[in-house]
Amino acid sequence: MGEKRIVLVTGSKQGIGYAIAEAFAQNGDQPIIVDLELEEAKKSANILAEKYDIKPIAYVADVSSHESVQKLVENVINEFGQIDILVNNAGLQHIDPVENFPIEKWDILINVMLKGPFLLTKYVVPHMKKRQYGRIINISSVHGKTASPYKSAYVSAKHGVVGLTRTVAIEVANDNITVNAVMPGAVKTLLVENQLKKLAEEDGISEEEALHKHLLHKQALKRFIKAEEVAATCVYLASKGASSITGETISVSGGW
Repeated sequence: MGEKRIVLVTGSKQGIGYAIAEAFAQNGDQPIIVDLELEEAKKSANILAEKYDIKPIAYVADVSSHESVQKLVENVINEFGQIDILVNNAGLQHIDPVENFPIEKWDILINVMLKGPFLLTKYVVPHMKKRQYGRIINISSVHGKTASPYKSAYVSAKHGVVGLTRTVAIEVANDNITVNAVMPGAVKTLLVENQLKKLAEEDGISEEEALHKHLLHKQALKRFIKAEEVAATCVYLASKGASSITGETISVSGGW
């Protein structure tokens, strides 16, 4: 496909999502920044537009709301006529023992990280089928294949994303649409920094000790994963060379 592909990335005003959007911009594609905070999303889109030959495109959306997602997809289709690549990245974290885990926090995490990818996929797939082309990339986590204490909602959502990925991949395989999941390890983002702070407080240890105890103890490289490394994997999965890869999980975790 010669023209700029339209790449919708959720949760992309900062962190991993922004790195993914930038990687696609570097690849010659047109990323669309989607986040809950429109002004921040616009700032990120403007930064990308200044660096690359793209338009500064930003939308606000609540991925847990089917009305919001449906409106987002309709608006993008009306403006661009297509969505070639969907990256379901939006996420958040809450840490508590299961008996103390607030029900409202459980609902929020599951709605954003599992219902969200379902809704985006549900509303984007029909447009991809019409054009007989599409790449869907779900950002899961190493917690999509393993578990850590105090993260029941996060781990459940990330496992669920893997199931969603494999199911949809089978359904759309004959429409030239691939669906894969990327499993990042510990990436130094604001979400992880806040997580480390809480874990350190709960254990009565330093944040450096908490990093190795909770995040790096299973990892071979013993370092944070770079957001750019996750982004590069997404670009590859959307490339022509990966057109026969679908229903798979790729771990970008430093040997976790």
